[in-house]
Amino acid sequence: MSDAADGTPSSRRARTERDEASLQDQNQVQDQDQVQDQNKVQDLHEPRFVRENGLEARISAMVEPAILDLGFRLVRVKLSGLNGLTLQIMAERPDGTMSVEDCEKVSRAIAPVLDVEDPINQEYNLEISSPGVDRPLVRASDFARWVGHLVKLELAEPLDGRRRFRGEIRGVDGGDLILRLEDLPDDGVPDIPLPLANMGEARLVMTDALVEAALKAEKAARRKAAKAAAKSD
Repeated sequence: MSDAADGTPSSRRARTERDEASLQDQNQVQDQDQVQDQNKVQDLHEPRFVRENGLEARISAMVEPAILDLGFRLVRVKLSGLNGLTLQIMAERPDGTMSVEDCEKVSRAIAPVLDVEDPINQEYNLEISSPGVDRPLVRASDFARWVGHLVKLELAEPLDGRRRFRGEIRGVDGGDLILRLEDLPDDGVPDIPLPLANMGEARLVMTDALVEAALKAEKAARRKAAKAAAKSD
């Protein structure tokens, strides 16, 4: 004996199965959102290997909490004496983007902190900026993001009597940067591991390929942010 039309056992079973499938889909979406949120938190709080010293380190400790509260990451704090004293603070979103409006937000957030703490005993200009195309690399994810591009770097402590290196980023393996040297060593092995914890300074080298890749990455990040904003609305 077959079940009849709507309202009979077969149709109720079909609705139940559809409801269960819909609930599973909703749970999957929620789980994915939770993973993405956790990744964002991890990215936001990823530690820097390259850090400041002296007064710049003190200023970094003062302003970084306010920058994090806004959802941005501190990249670098630098004092420059050109055309008067300038305090330059580089920041970015975890996806590497930083708009003019973002810079203004950071400026409004940290200016009161600097006014209260008053770490610099003379007049200075406060400059908030993005890292730029030939950016400093201060976190493991920075090196991983720019695999295939040229970097010049200086180690905090010499490695086999050498501090300065230049070459192509091949990847990150554990706590090491894998660098393909431009100047081939005598042993003929071009790829060498350099401890990230020993990085004193690292910066991308400006090339046409880097400019093109940076523009593509920024466009992709902005499209992703726009989709996320539309989804939240």
